[in-house]
Amino acid sequence: ALKIIQGVVWGPITILLLLFTGLYYTIRLKGIQIFHLNKSFKYIFEKEEGQGDVSTLGSLCTALAATIGTGSIVGVATAFRAGGPGSLFSMWLSAFLGMETKYAECVLAVKYRSKDQNGQVAGGPMYYIELGLGKKFKWLACAFAFFGIFTALLGCGTFPQVNAIVESVNNAFHVPVVILGIIITILAAAVIFGGIGSISKVAELVVPVMAIAYILGCLVALILQAHQVPAAFAQIFQSAFTPHAMGGGVAGTVIISVMTAMRTGVARGIYTNEAGLGSAPIVAAAAQTNSPVRQGLVSMIGVFLTTIIICTMTALVIISSGLLETPVNGVLLDGGLLSNTAFQQALPGNIGLYIVSIGLVFFSFTTIIGWSYYGERCLVYLCGGTKLITIYRILYIICIAAAPYLTLDAIWILADITNALMAFPNLVGLLLLSPVVIKETQVF
Repeated sequence: ALKIIQGVVWGPITILLLLFTGLYYTIRLKGIQIFHLNKSFKYIFEKEEGQGDVSTLGSLCTALAATIGTGSIVGVATAFRAGGPGSLFSMWLSAFLGMETKYAECVLAVKYRSKDQNGQVAGGPMYYIELGLGKKFKWLACAFAFFGIFTALLGCGTFPQVNAIVESVNNAFHVPVVILGIIITILAAAVIFGGIGSISKVAELVVPVMAIAYILGCLVALILQAHQVPAAFAQIFQSAFTPHAMGGGVAGTVIISVMTAMRTGVARGIYTNEAGLGSAPIVAAAAQTNSPVRQGLVSMIGVFLTTIIICTMTALVIISSGLLETPVNGVLLDGGLLSNTAFQQALPGNIGLYIVSIGLVFFSFTTIIGWSYYGERCLVYLCGGTKLITIYRILYIICIAAAPYLTLDAIWILADITNALMAFPNLVGLLLLSPVVIKETQVF
């Protein structure tokens, strides 16, 4: 039943809406993701005074914390297993266009932000949909907030992340699942109950260090397998545009194969960078800045780093290993085990195993705490106040505790479904509010 729902919500309408939104903004804003990317990196390190709860860097790191997780490591492997290496091309396409979408989201988030009962910044799609489009669209804002809570509890925030940590650490260090579940739950609770200040501090400390360490590990692995890299790129493009027909070369199955690769790539693309999902604007609104455009430029870097850089490196290591077609002990590897084994094969000793395992632990943990904040802000909007925050946090912790005991397939399908349901109202809002984004950009 979940697979049927997944096929419907990630059907042609959602994929076309995602790609069209990014393409529309790319044309109207004249390729801001190309010609102003240098400004984006420059603004990260420039301190700016303004209203907000966290620094510009803290805001970006919190958004990155919620994206550089299982999607960048495990998600690439599961995408390949579902749609072949060609899925990566669709991830690239969705990321390139998604940079514009992320820019637009975060411009609107800062422009229409407000404050809650506790004096904390409240912003995101639910606010810019209602305040930007008027009360008649409040139902759309409420739909986003409702699906946002479910995505945090049942999708991106808990199940895939905890499952990835447990599988990876258990495989590398043979720590029992029960003990891992308890440790993750306790640590997550300690950070989550500290609020956005605590979350952003942890993210600002962990994300840059782990991202650099992981990228360096990938670079070493690719240098050692340099002779395989050209063939890996060829395999990506060949799979994307000229896939082998299934069932003896029937033309219809070739089309199905192409569509599967595209659907899987776009779905995994949005999972890795969350462009169009509407999550990043929630924390972008909390940034200490007075310029919506400036924050938009900084925020779109997240898409570039997660999908274009980290996912591509992970993908090349996996493809170069040959493990996509080669069974291990009679079984084709999937998920974190495929990534782990590919890195272990590429690097001497157990270095590769440790890089992926430790990277997954930190990336996934920061994703857990980042998404707790997203769901919390959606709840504050939906309930019109902060009185249910403690109950939400307790429920979130319970989901974390239950996650180690769920199966991988069901987890990824559920995450895909909640992502699509969250993205749809946000994308509609982004298209309707495009004149505001264009005007803000021209003024800047």
